[in-house]
Amino acid sequence: MTEVHPETWQGRELTTLAGYHPGVAPLDEHNVKLLDNVHPIGWKPSASRRKRYNMVVLGAGAGGLVSAAGSAGVGAKVAIVEKHLMGGDCLNVGCVPSKAILRCAHVVREAKNAAEFGVDIPNVHVNFGKVMERMRTLRANFSPTDSCDRFQNKLGVDVFQGHGAFTSPSTVEVNGETLSFATAVIATGANARVPDTPGINAVPYLTNVSFWNQTQLPERLLVMGSGPIGLELAQAMALFGSQVTVIERGNRIMGREDPDAAAVVHKQMERDGVHFMLNTTIDEFKLGTGDTVAAHVTQRGIKSLVVSDALLVAVGRVPHVEGIGLEAAGVQYDLNKGIKVKDSLQTTAKHIFAVGDCCTMYKFTHAADFMARAVIRNALFFGSAKMSELVIPRATFTEPEVAAVGKSEAELLEEEVTFEVVKLEMVEVDRAVLDGATEGAPVC
Repeated sequence: MTEVHPETWQGRELTTLAGYHPGVAPLDEHNVKLLDNVHPIGWKPSASRRKRYNMVVLGAGAGGLVSAAGSAGVGAKVAIVEKHLMGGDCLNVGCVPSKAILRCAHVVREAKNAAEFGVDIPNVHVNFGKVMERMRTLRANFSPTDSCDRFQNKLGVDVFQGHGAFTSPSTVEVNGETLSFATAVIATGANARVPDTPGINAVPYLTNVSFWNQTQLPERLLVMGSGPIGLELAQAMALFGSQVTVIERGNRIMGREDPDAAAVVHKQMERDGVHFMLNTTIDEFKLGTGDTVAAHVTQRGIKSLVVSDALLVAVGRVPHVEGIGLEAAGVQYDLNKGIKVKDSLQTTAKHIFAVGDCCTMYKFTHAADFMARAVIRNALFFGSAKMSELVIPRATFTEPEVAAVGKSEAELLEEEVTFEVVKLEMVEVDRAVLDGATEGAPVC
């Protein structure tokens, strides 16, 4: 399916495939500032660029940028290749925009519950257009840090804007130019998973990538999936005023997290206005009246129809590994699991490494960051850093938040590991009681 955005920017049409990198919209001053930094028109790599590099990095998300900046910082000759936006998911469609609107949702909840604290706010009105403009403003203000200009002119990295692909185990081609390298880092990230549900290509839908182009609040929002992305955005949109329905095939939300924690989040989200349909499968999508989305669903054997004004597909992410010449480089990969790497993050081509979402189940910015730090040591200094040495925390920024590190209770039981559960109810924590935040319980 192609999501069409009719705007153009300096003559360039903003139309690409859904779930990969849709165009940035609307073209206000904030998004133009963003694009000028992370995908400037007419950008050219340094006139004094090299033909051979100590390291070529494919992809300029968190893992790629850290790999490039860190390597250049210790004197390596580095090139980085990015087809779309410098900064990758975190800056453009992930951490930064999501936390910006979640802050606004937090303010809405506080305002609605203000009477509990002796503050009377008779009517709480949300201007969704302003919420999204604030997000675009902040995102644009952060963008110089990841900009083409900073990396090339201040950090000494040759920046190539265009599609890069391996043409051999020691070369990458971009814009018809061949870059030779001693080592390479693949940091191509992941794309939104779009299921093959019948009819999905016949209806308009949003992913975590295109969600941020919205300027008007949909009256009804259907969210497909109950992972971190789906739940964070579902709760925020419900607080902003949308009628939100979350459809999940399983019998509970947040399948990866502790069931008790998931139950607390479920209860709070229902209070915030989110409607859950568990044990539900979507049989087919059809285009409804006025570009609405009609989802034909089955819940415990009972068929029904769910109509929405917007559909958010949030059923996970798949590694971006196709079309980048991995076969020519001798790099093995799986379409679902990503690039095959050793504990050292070395691929099946010994001088090519991979970091981030393209090669790990830990699809977090901080994971990509520390994987890149390990690769710098291993690729340039014959280091022995190991992925298995990293202890990777994770968090879902719902209200309340759910955080975890290490193995879950279910995993320990499956592995027959002896452990002890320590649980402290928040009603027993004085500060939580004073803050009026007594839902949930830290578990160790």
